[in-house]
Amino acid sequence: MENETFFGFLNIYKPVGMTSHDVVGVLRRILKMRQIGHTGTLDPFAEGVLPIAVGKATRLIEYLDDDKAYIGRFNFGKSTTTYDIEGDTVETFDGKVTKEEIEKNLPKGKILQYPPIYSAKKVNGKKLYEYVREGKEVEIKPYEVNIYSSALLEFNEKENWADIYIKCSKGTYIRSIANDLGKALNNGCYLSKLERVQAGLFKVDTAEKVEDLTLEGAKGKMLNPIDYLPLTKQEINDGEMTRVRHGLKIYNKTGMTEGNVLLHQGNTLIAIAEVDGQNLKVKKVLSVE
Repeated sequence: MENETFFGFLNIYKPVGMTSHDVVGVLRRILKMRQIGHTGTLDPFAEGVLPIAVGKATRLIEYLDDDKAYIGRFNFGKSTTTYDIEGDTVETFDGKVTKEEIEKNLPKGKILQYPPIYSAKKVNGKKLYEYVREGKEVEIKPYEVNIYSSALLEFNEKENWADIYIKCSKGTYIRSIANDLGKALNNGCYLSKLERVQAGLFKVDTAEKVEDLTLEGAKGKMLNPIDYLPLTKQEINDGEMTRVRHGLKIYNKTGMTEGNVLLHQGNTLIAIAEVDGQNLKVKKVLSVE
């Protein structure tokens, strides 16, 4: 029988070597429930923040902030098929790069990016790595991503690597940024480490190690979606609660002219509604207790 004890988000630190799906599988066994989902894939070689939705909170994933922040180790002198340490060598370079060159060529703002051929990015309904497995060629088109900020944190001139911080929009491949940076410097570059330090409002300094989580301790680690959904909020009274329970509109007190609104009573999330003129139209009811 499905355990309905838990509702909310977990800020999990995904370790190197596990897929995001692996983490979900472990949590399903620990929490004894199936209704668990992650909010953004991390490659197995990467680690860091992986927000998890538990119970009916899986219905809220689409409303979470999609912006991400990473710290990656960019190794120069070689390019690889996967743009990371797990790929085969494509080309090697003897030249060294400088701190000044790296900083000058760090991406900022809106850029066009080609996804790695070894990625889960879909083209014509099929993941790119599936074309590789089948030995088929496919045309890859660039798409726009937004680099909100980037900074060189450390540069090891002797060993030819740099630790770089990047805050970016959804769908940005840090591996591609590494590969492109190598090209910009007339050199090669690939990722040897990648840590996601933020996903929306979930930050690395409060992330829980999946191996430390227990059934008994999970309730205290559960995060209230009210605090993590970047939505305008409106508290409702008992009369409005009755209307929400029956899917009826309520008056819009937010002043918003469009978008979604989180309806709550105290610390209890009741529903997600959308602005409909002077009213709010209920989209998803999470609790009517």
